[in-house]
Amino acid sequence: MGRRPARCYRYIKNKPYPKSRFNRGVPDPKIRIYDCGNKKAPAAEFPTCVHIVSWEQEQIGSEALEAARIAANKYLVSKVGKDLFHLKVRVHPWHVTRVNKMLTCAGADRLQTGMRGAFGKAQGKCARVYLGSILMSVRVKHKDVRKAQEALRRAKFKFAGRQKIFVSYKFGFTKYSKKQVRDYGREGRLIKDGTFYRVVGHKGPLSRLPLFKNLRNQE
Repeated sequence: MGRRPARCYRYIKNKPYPKSRFNRGVPDPKIRIYDCGNKKAPAAEFPTCVHIVSWEQEQIGSEALEAARIAANKYLVSKVGKDLFHLKVRVHPWHVTRVNKMLTCAGADRLQTGMRGAFGKAQGKCARVYLGSILMSVRVKHKDVRKAQEALRRAKFKFAGRQKIFVSYKFGFTKYSKKQVRDYGREGRLIKDGTFYRVVGHKGPLSRLPLFKNLRNQE
């Protein structure tokens, strides 16, 4: 018996059913890689970010997530370059889908019991997404924004339901806007933290601030 089509599992109906010690024998999700491209690039290298956002509440299978990742990655590698973008899949398939296997051979009615004991076996995994959930994000240089939008447009065809593509006003994958990053940089309060930035707060010892470290060196 083949895999059921995604339309059978598109709508969120029942309680969450994750893999656990009670729910064993769950097949691995098809998607195993969530980051593509230059994932170790510092935050300053890719200041512009583009998101694909779910515009309805639904379930998205791990197969669809993998297909979308491959489609977007392939376009970006060919049009932008393999080290000039960072693609991240933002949702993870935790929810387990079930199937009540039915026999289709001759004399099946003598062997099986129909709807008696109809709680199915684990068949696959899917991600539960809601209105406004970010499905995938790409950070690129400003000149490659159009290409990032096109890559996510192609990835969008792999999902059921409605999605929209937005260019973020935030700086890369950080939680700060471009203006905030510029201002914090001038004040010497930005700390580089891999693909993110951390900001030195107003509270705590003044010795943390670069301004006071410079004054101490001058003394």
